[in-house]
Amino acid sequence: MELIRRDTDYALRLAAKMAKEYAGGQALSARTMARENRVSYPLACKLLQKMAQAGIVESTMGPKGGFRLAHEPAEIALSEIVEAVQGPICVNKCSDAKFACPMKCQCGLHPKMMDLQRHIHDFLYNLSLREFLNKGESQ
Repeated sequence: MELIRRDTDYALRLAAKMAKEYAGGQALSARTMARENRVSYPLACKLLQKMAQAGIVESTMGPKGGFRLAHEPAEIALSEIVEAVQGPICVNKCSDAKFACPMKCQCGLHPKMMDLQRHIHDFLYNLSLREFLNKGESQ
């Protein structure tokens, strides 16, 4: 099973494209971004709308309309995009705060799974779109 789902991977690519173009200030068309990132146009529209609802991107209607990041790339964590598209990542059911595991206090696996959950969360929370401006190299 994939930790980052295919749709989320596509959304991250679209967001990285908008991050590269952010300084120019112009909106990018969903059709162009879909074509350049090898994402179907309907799926790109769906993902961009999810990111717009989460406040990650802004959309502008009209002939010169399109999508652009709502904030500086350095201010947008990957966790925001992941959660907007697929929801929070949970390593297992026990790492979901909504679940009360009956084995929590006696399970030797629970502390390790919670450590893994924290590492994944911290990684996604601390990695911003800015770090994708030079083909994945940190700036």
